[in-house]
Amino acid sequence: MHPDWLVPQWPAPATVRAVCTTRAGGHSVAPYDSLNLGDHVGDDILAVGANRALLHDAMAARPVFLSQVHGSGVVALGGHTAHGTQADVCFTRERGVACTIMVADCLPVLFTDTQGSFVAAAHAGWRGLAGAAGLGVLESVYKHFPAADPDVNAPEATKIIAWLGPCIGPEAFEVGPEVKAAFEAHAPQASACFRPAPTAGKWLADLPALARQRLAALGITQVYGNDGSRDWCTLSNPSRFFSHRRDGVSGRMAACVWLA
Repeated sequence: MHPDWLVPQWPAPATVRAVCTTRAGGHSVAPYDSLNLGDHVGDDILAVGANRALLHDAMAARPVFLSQVHGSGVVALGGHTAHGTQADVCFTRERGVACTIMVADCLPVLFTDTQGSFVAAAHAGWRGLAGAAGLGVLESVYKHFPAADPDVNAPEATKIIAWLGPCIGPEAFEVGPEVKAAFEAHAPQASACFRPAPTAGKWLADLPALARQRLAALGITQVYGNDGSRDWCTLSNPSRFFSHRRDGVSGRMAACVWLA
């Protein structure tokens, strides 16, 4: 692994591996420098291929790159799942297949359980996180977690572990009132994750805090990683993270979790 990449500090079993790339260690030239993993952003396709091969070799597992559409579609990954499969959530019990989420401001959320029986990943931009009628990407992936007890239909949330990767931070994520309303319609307590922005009529949204609220509502309290501080903010750290909102034309990082 490149020393600049993020390796989650979470109490996952030894058989569970995870990493989140940064800009460092790749072959792409500006403005995609250097480890751009997105093949849909205008970068040279050969450079993207070389970058993906580099990640594959570093992980010793196959990352499956999805076509993400800011929805809540879920796909179960296997050894032959094609790159470009449309979904914003993926999960697997197969070894050597990496659930992979590409980001450049949205929040990647990685999952496993205390037994290491599965891994999953979700692409949580504000639309996917808010969802419809309170059912977004986190609720969608939760439905597909294996039950801790075969006689119980739902998984045991206390055994699920989550890690939040880098995203646009609460000092930078300016949104309109419709975003605040979308979260408050389902959970009035979401108002605590918004504060007035310098721009009149706008709000600053705390995406990691909103994700933690939604996870807590599912009973998932073992949540690690992004705490909303500046070091995790994609927009505020241009030398380390890609940011679409900051740069317009931007590469993509990848957050991956797999069973070794």
